[in-house]
Amino acid sequence: MASVHTYTASGQWTGDRFSVGRITAEGLSEPLSIPANLGGPGVGTNPEALLLAAANGCYLITLSKLLHNRGIPFLRIDVTSEGRIEHDGGLRMDEIVHRPTVVVEHADDEARILVLAEHAEHACMVSSALRGNVTVRVEPQVRVQAAQA
Repeated sequence: MASVHTYTASGQWTGDRFSVGRITAEGLSEPLSIPANLGGPGVGTNPEALLLAAANGCYLITLSKLLHNRGIPFLRIDVTSEGRIEHDGGLRMDEIVHRPTVVVEHADDEARILVLAEHAEHACMVSSALRGNVTVRVEPQVRVQAAQA
């Protein structure tokens, strides 16, 4: 039988579109407003940034888990994600691009890492939730770095 996990988020908002609300979830309590580039006050975070951060965080955790499960050592994973929002009468995020860099001591596992970097997007829960509505691409790279003495 599958296990079920429940998460809760809450939000508060008073005033008009130029107001600032608050979003609260496990480990998160932030001011929330419409971004400045969309005509809002740009205070705190916004739904667009939160969606991109959720996709980035899920991808990062999934990739680290896949590498660990395959016994591939790494020093660090850096992921920069870019989300493209289209404004055509309404707002829609239509593409997310993850650009992970996996830092390793040796290039021995580079091919396996690149395959797992692509697979992590398909295994990520957030990407699965977005699939069919948002295109998610991965542009991975592996960087070899000598171990710190």
